[in-house]
Formats: sequence, structure tokens, C-alpha cells
Amino acid sequence: MKVRIKFAKYGAMKFIGHLDMMRFFQKAVRRAGIDVKYSEGFSPHQIMSFAAPLGVGIESRGEYLDLEVVSMSTPEDLKDALNRVMVEGVEVLAVNVLPDQAKNAMASVAAASYRLQMKEGEFPIDDLSEKIRQFYAQEHIPYTKETKKNVIELDLKEGIYEIGEEDGAVHMLVDASSSGNIKPTVVFEKLCAFAGCDIPDFDVQVTRLETYANLAKEGETRHLVPLLFQN
Repeated sequence: MKVRIKFAKYGAMKFIGHLDMMRFFQKAVRRAGIDVKYSEGFSPHQIMSFAAPLGVGIESRGEYLDLEVVSMSTPEDLKDALNRVMVEGVEVLAVNVLPDQAKNAMASVAAASYRLQMKEGEFPIDDLSEKIRQFYAQEHIPYTKETKKNVIELDLKEGIYEIGEEDGAVHMLVDASSSGNIKPTVVFEKLCAFAGCDIPDFDVQVTRLETYANLAKEGETRHLVPLLFQN
């Protein structure tokens, strides 16, 4: 039986990297007494997979992992069992049973939404909402990405689905697929350059709000739904 677990990561735990989070959940599943399914072979391991890895220092209210279990009573009982062994800064928000044919969490990720706000005070940008509107109204938003092997010229505009201001924070919905993953910090860096300001990365708190799958049918560009409800 496949289950998808939605969890939040915040506070001091935002500084824990992806691999350590994997180990943390493996230990938590054992401590919680979950009847988890193991792989076969000489080195059995829990059948578990995470969605899009979260960068160090970023908080989240929309993280996901898939877990295969041999048996369980109810999704709510599994959620409660895990939360009893969680540490401060990690909270299981929901558990949902997946159809057997559902793609795993990592392969399903299409987009993610984020909130960016100053850790103290407000953004030093006059009329933030209007500046964001002008920024997004550009036909192209060129970005040069340097890798170990080459330099790639990209158009960020193609991967920014929505961007706006709410309560003094910058909200954005961006491509998070494996083929076109857009980092919210890169979008914010380009916004700041457009607005003529210079804000150090460590002054901004980034929070992932939700992670989405794309269930678009023929003729649709996007039909985004939270990973928890993927069918």
C-alpha cells in the first residue's frame, strides 16, 4: 500500500539538509512502529521516496514523501504515530493513500509556490506590488546559468507562472519539474536587480507553501493540484 505524507519543516530544522532528513524519517518510521515495507536483497531498506529536495535554510509547509506500508489502520492513525516521534520543527500535516498506479512523489513534481519576506522589517522597495507587476510584464527575463560543464542562457519568464505581493511579502508560483526547476531565490535576485535594490540572501526568509503535480489533460497547459491529492 502506498501512502503520501505531507509535512512541514521550520525553525532550526530548516538548516538540516536533504540526506539527513531522509535518515531522520527512516528512524522516525521505526520509532513510530509503522509496518513499513522493505526492499529485497542483501541490504533491505525502507521503500521511501521524497519529492523535490528543499534547499538548506528554506522553510516549508508543503513537503512530501511516499512510503510503502504492509498494513495500517487509518491514515490519521499513521499521522498521529509519526507526530508522536517528531522533533520540534517537523510536523506531519496529512497522510493520504495513493492508487497503486500513481507516480512517485519525485516524478510527479511540476510546480511549487513560495513566500519570500524580510526576516526583519519590510522590503526596501517603493511600491513593491507595482514593481513586481512591471517586472513580470517583461516579455523576457534573461538569466545566465553556469554549470560545471557549460554556460546556459535561459528565459526565467517561461518558468514563472505567477508572482505578486501579499501583506508585504513576495509570493510566486514557479516551475519545479526536473526539466525546468526554477529557484525562487534566483527570481527574487532578478526582481531586486530590476527594482534597483540590493538585499542580501540571509536577510530574506523563503518558505515553500505547496508542491504541485500537473494533471493537465489534452488541450490544457496546466492543471496544478497539491501532491497530496494526486490520483
